[in-house]
This record gives sequence, structure tokens and C-alpha cells, in this order.
Amino acid sequence: MEYVVVDFEWNQSPYGKNASNKYLPFEIIEIGAVKLNEEGEEIDRFEEVIKPKVYRKMHHVTRNLTGITEKDLNRGRIFPKALVDFMCWCGDDFMFCTWGNLDLLELQRNMKFYHLEDLLIGPIRYYNVQKLFRILYDNENSAASLEYAVDFLKIGRRGSFHRAINDAEYTAEIFALMDKQEIEKWYTVDYYQNPKTRKEELKLVYETYFKYISKEFASKEAAMADREVRTTRCYKCGRPALKRIRWFSGKSRCYYCLAECAEHGYIRGKIRLKKTDEDKVYVVKTLRQIDEEGAQRIVAMKEEVRQKRQEKRHREEDHEG
Repeated sequence: MEYVVVDFEWNQSPYGKNASNKYLPFEIIEIGAVKLNEEGEEIDRFEEVIKPKVYRKMHHVTRNLTGITEKDLNRGRIFPKALVDFMCWCGDDFMFCTWGNLDLLELQRNMKFYHLEDLLIGPIRYYNVQKLFRILYDNENSAASLEYAVDFLKIGRRGSFHRAINDAEYTAEIFALMDKQEIEKWYTVDYYQNPKTRKEELKLVYETYFKYISKEFASKEAAMADREVRTTRCYKCGRPALKRIRWFSGKSRCYYCLAECAEHGYIRGKIRLKKTDEDKVYVVKTLRQIDEEGAQRIVAMKEEVRQKRQEKRHREEDHEG
């Protein structure tokens, strides 16, 4: 298997969010990719500037960040032709590697805009090199920049950052330094092309947590009423875990619960509800083993939510009175 380390630069509406195309808020204007073999050696690279269809004028932030001008873009190729060449270049047996989790999302959104989704069927299994950097090198820095990682690993700066081929090259150098047996435990799945049916649902077991991506539902209420969504089976032994605190709406618009496995102790459940482009709903649920201190944090969050609801109810009663 080969590794395609890819980076995209994209533009957005220079006239503000209200003038943005809701089907394509970010339009890819540059593709840069480095291909590595199984030993982490570079065997090829791909570079292409894209002539835009939606945002022909550069947003000032994008122009200042990348140095790309409208003149450069006008010399580029249109996205469908560049994309077909890129996917052919990737080959049949490869795995994407990116810095962060946005590149593949925007790639698929651009592909969908041009009705090219069939060239890359999802959900997509890939390596998030930023996440791997945190796990392997700098556990305290959850959102390390590529520049920071390059300096941290003393790779040496050559080309400027925020150009697709340069960022892909830096990311490839970082990835090549990593222990391949170790990173195999920490692959990521992009689910922009989310499961549609129960049969397509994803259940991913990692060393320290479990992730479940559900099928689509018509509404939030239907999703939260689903038995598979609400279950808290222990991901270590497969046995049902007894709920100590049932699912409740907590911080960051997420749902939380606290369960306990007789063998493996406390398990924190977290549910994020995601909307598709077609206004359907699907669930991303994580189950993670926690200690007594972590369990008490869930208890405290539940109590804080209860108190806020009680205060709100009292204010409404006072207002009516």
C-alpha cells in the first residue's frame, strides 16, 4: 500500500458569508500531494492550480496567506479535469494522509458540487497526521500547527507554508518519521459520506475509546429514541454497561451519559448529532473508559444542567406572574 499525503488550498466568497454558495462555501484552488511507499520514501508528487468557477476573485485573507493571485488561478485547470487526473495518479491501493481533518471534507464537498462523488466512495479511512503528532510527540498540544510540528521535529524550513505542495511535503516528512505499527492503531474515518442504512453503520474500536457512526434519521428526536444509539455496551468486553446517569443534553450541544461495566468500571458516553446536506440527521457516539474523577465531572455537569433549567423555569413563572 502507498500513502498519498495531500493538502488543498481553498478560496471563499470575498463579499462575506451572505454571498457564499451554500453548496460550496470553500472552493479548492490548489492541490498538492506527495506519494510515499510503505517505507515512507517519496516516489512521486502531484501539483495543480485550479481555475475557479464560483469564487473568481480572491478573498483577501486567502491571497495574503497563500500568495496566489487571480492571474495564477486563470492559468489553472478546471476542477473536474484536475480531479480526474489526481484520482488516477493516486492509484488503486493507497491511504490518504492529511494535516488535520478539513482537507478530505472540502475535497468531497467540491466533488459533490461537480457530481463526481463516485470517484471517491466514503466513508474514507485515512491518517490525520496532526492527531498522530499529538499522540506520539506532544500530547498537550491538541491543535498544533504544521509550522510548530516542523520546528518541534527539527525538520528544517525550506519552502513557504500555505502552498499546497509545500504543506504536503512537510506533512509527508513528519509522517515518514512515525512508527508505522503504532500509527495503525490510530487511523481516522471521515464520514462526510455518512452511512445511510443500518447495514452501513460504523463501529470503530480503538485502544482507548469506541466510536459509532449511525445511519440517517429524519429528526433529532428519532435519532435519540433509537435503541442502538442509546446503548452503552462496554467496548472492551462487549457486555452491557449499567447506566448510572441517562443521556442528557450537556455542553457544546452534545449529549452525555455515565455507565458502569462490572469488569472495566466507568464509561462516559458522548453523542454529537450531525446534519447532512439534505437535512437528515446522523449520530457520532463515543464511549470512553474514565476514572472516578471523570465520573464525578459527569455528575457535576448533570447537576449544573438541572440547576440552569430550574432557574429558567422560575424566571418564566415570575414573568408570567
